[in-house]
Amino acid sequence: MQTRNKVLDDISQLMTNAMGVAQGAKNEAETAMKSLVDRWLADRDFVTREEFDAVRAMAQKAREENASLAARLDALEAKKK
Repeated sequence: MQTRNKVLDDISQLMTNAMGVAQGAKNEAETAMKSLVDRWLADRDFVTREEFDAVRAMAQKAREENASLAARLDALEAKKK
């Protein structure tokens, strides 16, 4: 009975080690895939969300200023007539 427990212990240890190796391989594959995607996105000149939001805010401010200036111009033209 002692040998059987030894064999089961060895198999259990082997399975535990295999799971550790599989987990390490999974982490390495995830890191490699993330790196590949990041590199692919950088090569495509995509903008980040922060850059997009900043430009969008600038465009909104420009539209508001344009509307304000158009209203002032209309008021001046109406006053001139």
